[in-house]
Amino acid sequence: MAKAIHSMIRVLDLDRSMAFYGRAFGLELADRYDFDGFTLVYLRNAEADFEVELTLNHGRTEPYDIGDGYGHLAFSVDDAEAEHRRAVEQGFEPTPLKQLSQDGKPLAKFFFLTDPDGYKIEVLQRGGRYT
Repeated sequence: MAKAIHSMIRVLDLDRSMAFYGRAFGLELADRYDFDGFTLVYLRNAEADFEVELTLNHGRTEPYDIGDGYGHLAFSVDDAEAEHRRAVEQGFEPTPLKQLSQDGKPLAKFFFLTDPDGYKIEVLQRGGRYT
């Protein structure tokens, strides 16, 4: 059976992106690999083995065109309301906290953040299928 191990995003400023993911989600450096034309950084925390791979293409100065095909990364948290307040305090400008229901039953409580390169990140309260 296949196991999801990471999601890769391209970034313009590695230090800025590492600081954002560290402050926002507690992700820490797991590995770093420097090559002639690019650098790969893998971030993770104690909650899961899944990693975010940041790819820095050396010499790139123009922002990436995220396009209309990218959706989002998702992180689950124990308390979406508390995390939303913390995101506001950190100056991350989260979207409003929302609740999604299906057939009259709560399905998800969530909000979104945007990282320094414009990637959307969903923050979901743990429960049901979002554990």
